[in-house]
Amino acid sequence: MEILGTTLRVCVNDLDAAVPVYERLTGAEGMRFANGPVEAAAVGPFILMSGPEAHIDVLRRITATLAVQNVEEAATELAAVGAEVVAGPQSTPIGRALVARHPDGSVFEYVDRSAGAA
Repeated sequence: MEILGTTLRVCVNDLDAAVPVYERLTGAEGMRFANGPVEAAAVGPFILMSGPEAHIDVLRRITATLAVQNVEEAATELAAVGAEVVAGPQSTPIGRALVARHPDGSVFEYVDRSAGAA
């Protein structure tokens, strides 16, 4: 499995206030989307997330989002090294995603940009 890129996850209290800061710092325009009750914005290498504390607490446990060519192949490779898929694979607004806990306890989200995304 090749990791194509990494996105840093940042939980914020006020998405409307945070987006312009990260847009200016990165020179990139934010792309907003929602995942259930969580509002998010992709800005350059960052995903900013805001929402109910119970949901944000879960999201804070995920170290980073890793882009891969194919989530299904990533799941196979993760299993081969003893990682546990704890969520997914599932469709997202931009592709398919899964969350895995590595043998050392680290938790990462893996995403692809596959056709047929929700």
